[in-house]
Amino acid sequence: MLKKKGSMIVSLAVLLVLSACGTNGQPSATQGAQATPQTTPNQETSATISGKLTFYTSQPEDDVTKLVAAFNKKYPDVKVENFRSGTEEVTAKIQAENQAGKVQADVLLLADAVTFEGLKKQNLLNSYKSPELSKIPKDFVDPDGMYAGTKVMATVLAINTQKVKTPPTSWKALTSSESKDTAIMPSPIYSGAAAYNVGVLTRTDGFGWDFFKGLKANNISVVKGNGAVLNAVAAGEKSYSMVVDYLVAREKAKGSSVDLIYPSEGVPVITEPIGIMKNTANEKAAKAFVDFVLSEDGQKLASGIGYTPIREGIPAPKGLKSISEFKVISSDISKLTEARDADKKQFTQIFGQ
Repeated sequence: MLKKKGSMIVSLAVLLVLSACGTNGQPSATQGAQATPQTTPNQETSATISGKLTFYTSQPEDDVTKLVAAFNKKYPDVKVENFRSGTEEVTAKIQAENQAGKVQADVLLLADAVTFEGLKKQNLLNSYKSPELSKIPKDFVDPDGMYAGTKVMATVLAINTQKVKTPPTSWKALTSSESKDTAIMPSPIYSGAAAYNVGVLTRTDGFGWDFFKGLKANNISVVKGNGAVLNAVAAGEKSYSMVVDYLVAREKAKGSSVDLIYPSEGVPVITEPIGIMKNTANEKAAKAFVDFVLSEDGQKLASGIGYTPIREGIPAPKGLKSISEFKVISSDISKLTEARDADKKQFTQIFGQ
């Protein structure tokens, strides 16, 4: 998905959130044949695509509902079942199912490329080069066709504007005396976005593990997911936070006393990739789902929900910046993949989770 280089700015090596656990039914699947890479448009019509499609995701429940409803308008004969939770918990479920002999998911839509790189190394993904990839920047597409980014989500500073009168401009605000006991962040043990942030920031000059030790010394609260973080700031329970941008923009649009800041040092970015499981039981429906998410209609839906689209030619929604408008902090994706478990262990040792 990304060019393997550790540039700190502009390279767009990036890679989604979220909050609260939920399950819609118990998915099941049987093994099918592995798809071969495909670059020509899918010639199947909606009338020929049917059956059950099992979808694992870390998207918020309301967003999942909207996505499935839009997909079903085009493919009414596909019954979509979904399981949603934080990316790290979804990944744990996949690993448990794989050990039991049968991964039940057909399609995955999870936080970041590091997650998909791990699954790719385990040979759990199916190569599919959707025709829609021609409109997706190559930096966000796995060259082997195992996954592709679906949106752009930056982790930013968020504040309660009733509590914080002077908006901060630096990540150092979270380790300053002004934010002592009043800051909050998501846990990398639950959130894929948070795990990605830990991996990137600890490998970035000016941050490292000392930054996280500073957060601990400042008594930052660590909760499960980004949704819980945003809720605490919106309610005035906390004043400062590290959280994904789109959640803050949504809440601000509702009139809540919150605002988001893209810090001057830059921001880590994830792209919530989508991919098909190797042993999908419904390959036609899985490919149709990927095509829809990456299509112009799918990307306009994402923008309407409040995400910055990844597809060229579709602007960011009100309240968010396009990726060309802010500085990106990135790191070598292969190193992040190799170090994720060790990073989470180190985080746990510091924060005692």
